[in-house]
Amino acid sequence: MKQLLSIFLLTMALLAPLAEAKAYGFSFQDSVGKTHNLSDYKGKWVLINFWATWCPPCLKEIPDLAALFRERKDIMVIGIAMDYEDTRVVQAFMEELAIPYPVVMGSREIAAQLDELSMLPSSYFFDPEGKPAARQIGVMTRTEIETFIDTY
Repeated sequence: MKQLLSIFLLTMALLAPLAEAKAYGFSFQDSVGKTHNLSDYKGKWVLINFWATWCPPCLKEIPDLAALFRERKDIMVIGIAMDYEDTRVVQAFMEELAIPYPVVMGSREIAAQLDELSMLPSSYFFDPEGKPAARQIGVMTRTEIETFIDTY
């Protein structure tokens, strides 16, 4: 009996990192068909930003997110477009706003990989080790993002 308990505990200890990785993970396919997993960006900050074409605050923060993506090599930004009827409308916004980072056509199922989405814009930060670092509901600026990263 003691040996069975030891085997069970050892098995659970070995499986714990897998459960933790899944809890902190995501798998998104972007608008060009590339799959993005949290583990792909080990060593970088990952910012997941949920937005919509009809949301003025969302559109206001996109230029700052684009600048971060272009200018900082330690940040990966992934946009998740929500609440749309036609992907062509989202594609047109992506082109008009010159969004350089990957954009995923979102859904409630995609959002559920991170949390229950309650408001747009909403952003989720993962630290360079892949652990959840923060959640921001509402607009944020580049300065706020960089201050958070620098003081984390």
